[in-house]
Amino acid sequence: MKRLVILGSTGSIGENALKVAAALPDRLRVVGLSAHGRAGRLMEQARQFGVSRVALADPARADEARRLAAPGTRLLVGGEGVAELAALPEADIVLCGLVGMSGLKPVLAALQARHDVALATKEVLVSAGELVMAERQRQGVRILPVDSEHSALFQCLHGAACTAACVRTPSPAARLETGLRRLLLTASGGPFAGTPGRDLETVTPAQALAHPRWSMGRKVTIDSATMMNKGLEIMEAHWLFDMPVDRIDVVIHPESVVHSLVEFVDGTMLAQLAPADMRYAIQHALLWPERVDAGLPPLALSDLARLHFHAPDEGRFPCLRLARAAAVAGRSCPAVLNAANEVAVAAFLDGRIGFADIGRTVERVLQSHAPVAVERIDDVLAVDAWARRAAGERL
Repeated sequence: MKRLVILGSTGSIGENALKVAAALPDRLRVVGLSAHGRAGRLMEQARQFGVSRVALADPARADEARRLAAPGTRLLVGGEGVAELAALPEADIVLCGLVGMSGLKPVLAALQARHDVALATKEVLVSAGELVMAERQRQGVRILPVDSEHSALFQCLHGAACTAACVRTPSPAARLETGLRRLLLTASGGPFAGTPGRDLETVTPAQALAHPRWSMGRKVTIDSATMMNKGLEIMEAHWLFDMPVDRIDVVIHPESVVHSLVEFVDGTMLAQLAPADMRYAIQHALLWPERVDAGLPPLALSDLARLHFHAPDEGRFPCLRLARAAAVAGRSCPAVLNAANEVAVAAFLDGRIGFADIGRTVERVLQSHAPVAVERIDDVLAVDAWARRAAGERL
């Protein structure tokens, strides 16, 4: 039995994590839940799973949450309340499904409390990968990937007995002994990669949110449409698996059946396949190293007529190019890229800028930035705040 805290329980990742927990009551017990502002749904979840510790990030909804709470429920409020919940002493593992940089302080709090972290919030490693991975190693705990692509890489590497920095001290010698050449992240391509004639200047938020394969939150769905998510995933893979950025590639795979691959120096590959359902990756992260039957349908290979793969068009989707450049530049550049992208995506969803303006905004902010060292959490937060102001000015 693992005692589980879910951060972002009312979002797509959180709701799917609760489905996994409901299917495995003898393996997972939910002991803490957090949401941003959906007080009603949060309290419904708390009643359903018998949870007495909850956190609400938005203080403006605290009174509503208190009215709806069951007797004996302890409510924590604000960002500090979410971080306190992440450090809950009785927890064994904390799943972070928060949006963007809101996940950084809670993840660090969970690691400092010596809890394993199941991480779906890639922006945490994008903006503060060195700090987070150093804290993981210092506390001797694990960061288990929840993104389907990184879960796939983790499973392939584990099967090949490759050392992964997310669960143990990285060992370049061990990686070389296994003959690992590169990591390949698959991308669905979102709603536009398969329509080369589509004018991206005229894309509306509704069209960009119509993902052909996955049901996700609004921000990550837009990142999928711009392919920024693949750039962020390159950075995430760099930190999770101690792999140089130039040995991490992206390939478009519209069917979203092969979730990622690893290639070895002898030219062979290992791939992980599963249906396009986040519960597979969530369950693997929460139960690792065990595998159990939770009633999820197996992949029917006989139903797969054919699988397609092709290289991404970085000219049409400049966010992927920008993210790779920021990853190579390092220092504060990844944090700047991430913050500018969050501001631009929010502006697009609000109808204030066009779809193609997301990449333009990010590029202009990066061009105006003088990289600095990022050695403490205050450094990360300062760079993040600067980039948000700069992006706002350019909007």
